[in-house]
Amino acid sequence: MTQFSESANEKYLLIRRNVPQCMIYENIYSCGVPHGFNLLDFCLIMNTLYKPHLSIRIFSKKFSNNVLKTRLSYNSLFNRSIHEKHYSVVAKVQHTRVEEELHEKAHIDYDRVAIKWNPSIAKLYEDALKYEEGSAISSTGALVTASGIKTGRSPKDKRIVDEPGSSNDIWWGPVNTKLPEQVFLINRERAVDYLNTRKRIYVFDGFAGWDPKYRIKVRVVSSRAYHALFMRNMLIRPTAKELESYGSPDFTIYNAGAFPANRYTTGMTSTTSVALNFHMNEMVILGTEYAGEMKKGVFTVMHYIMPVKHNVLSLHSSANEGHGGDVSIFFGLSGTGKTTLSADPKRLLIGDDEHCWSDDGIFNIEGGCYAKCIGLSPEKEPEIYNAIRFGSVLENVVYNPYSREVNYDDSSLTENTRCAYPIEYIPNAKVPCISSDHPKNLILLTCDAYGVLPPVSKLSPAQAMYHFISGYTAKIAGTEEGVTQPEATFSACFGQPFLVLHPARYAKMLAEKMQQHSADAWLINTGWNGGAYGVGERIKLKYSRAIIDAIHSGELSKAEYESYGVFNLQIPKSCTGVPSELLNPSKTWKGSENEFKDIRNSLANRFIQNFKDYEDQATPEIISAGPILS
Repeated sequence: MTQFSESANEKYLLIRRNVPQCMIYENIYSCGVPHGFNLLDFCLIMNTLYKPHLSIRIFSKKFSNNVLKTRLSYNSLFNRSIHEKHYSVVAKVQHTRVEEELHEKAHIDYDRVAIKWNPSIAKLYEDALKYEEGSAISSTGALVTASGIKTGRSPKDKRIVDEPGSSNDIWWGPVNTKLPEQVFLINRERAVDYLNTRKRIYVFDGFAGWDPKYRIKVRVVSSRAYHALFMRNMLIRPTAKELESYGSPDFTIYNAGAFPANRYTTGMTSTTSVALNFHMNEMVILGTEYAGEMKKGVFTVMHYIMPVKHNVLSLHSSANEGHGGDVSIFFGLSGTGKTTLSADPKRLLIGDDEHCWSDDGIFNIEGGCYAKCIGLSPEKEPEIYNAIRFGSVLENVVYNPYSREVNYDDSSLTENTRCAYPIEYIPNAKVPCISSDHPKNLILLTCDAYGVLPPVSKLSPAQAMYHFISGYTAKIAGTEEGVTQPEATFSACFGQPFLVLHPARYAKMLAEKMQQHSADAWLINTGWNGGAYGVGERIKLKYSRAIIDAIHSGELSKAEYESYGVFNLQIPKSCTGVPSELLNPSKTWKGSENEFKDIRNSLANRFIQNFKDYEDQATPEIISAGPILS
């Protein structure tokens, strides 16, 4: 087996890409060794990459180093024995099924790279601590890791291969950018070449989807133990018996995120590339080590496969179940309370982020949770806080180097501090994460920083579709750099970056499910009341929880309602545990009536302008369910 020094190991790929064979065979005598390369290592690399019998002759003429000649001769004989199928050197090596598959499908060099398949948590800890800078064990036993320069997703660098089998279904545009398959293959080759320079790579085989009828087999190939442990938590972990009959994966992720994409390659705009290919059933990551790209990559795949191949609705949502079997789905963008409100101690948690709604019920896509950690405390979110223990992965957090206690309020590295942990670490999780009951309540969460949306509204089916497609919330000062005033933001289906099909297709499927199972829909504002951000007050969490409890108890389905103008929403006149005056924003507004109307109409107009992007595939009934300005 060819052995390179550490420096050559890092430069192997550079040579592989940038030194043409003509230089090796015709110009090496005059050109010499490229700048920055050790002579011995350079010769060994050339001997491995190109024709050994020719390179040995050329280098031997040029240089008289006896050590070099000896090592070149050994490598030359070794490589020639393989080419001539004289396997006496490697006959005793028995390769596993996984090694053979990776070698056959991706040309992973199993003779020089140690392939660690589904390693234990303890082994992944050991390797991360030994080989990955920035790794540590927290005071509670979690693995602390660093994702490098990128501490969040790179949505502008996400691309999907434009190929005949899927092209007509994909919603092309700002969310899904076309990528020629030839460019995907270049990036794939680049990723594999990088993985072949590592001394070890990690392979994890798991499932996406808790329903065996619809689940897919996902394989993750990565160079970091951190990435393997992350996906071990986020995918569904197979039992020993399931691994025996696992077979080949349905989808494979090649994560070479520590190595950059070539920005001069056609279609590349930066050194980061996250590319999916539904023809090859593969995903390739270059130029980012942020683990969330893998999690959301799997979700994007399910967002395509489930609706198109199985007529199963995929949803960016959390879900829980009452002890009587009633299921609720929570939709919401960051900061709306989706995770907090769905984590109800009186109900079982099915999942916190990604689900599918089939003819048989609802099931979680994931085997774990990926929670935000900024500001985390045992008082606010005890379930999440206590889930951070051995086996969990803490990303980009700041900790005391002596005590290893994490400071969850420190955002000096990033606001997007995260923890990934298995869902069974949540005490009231329902495992398996699947329910044969169909959702009875769809809860659409928004954080309205303008203070004009009611704390709770009952939606008609058409209104539910309108607000589902709109996906409204508001950014507030401090949430993002440069934001000083509330900013309305819309994310179709409450998860636009992960959509593959047109939002109207998901909305149509959701409307059919609602009608079939007589589900109610609610718009819940967890934002401001009594005035806009800076004047009014944020709706207290206890009031939002009381509203959710009233929905689950059936109280609000029987309540008396009044119409709320412009947005044409139906709002209850009373709700147990909530002051009645809070239910109608116009009654608690601290400014003038004209000011209230101006801000309300301004937000309504933003809804109308945003929805113009979807009118071409929305029904007249859905379009008319939005705000109306006279």
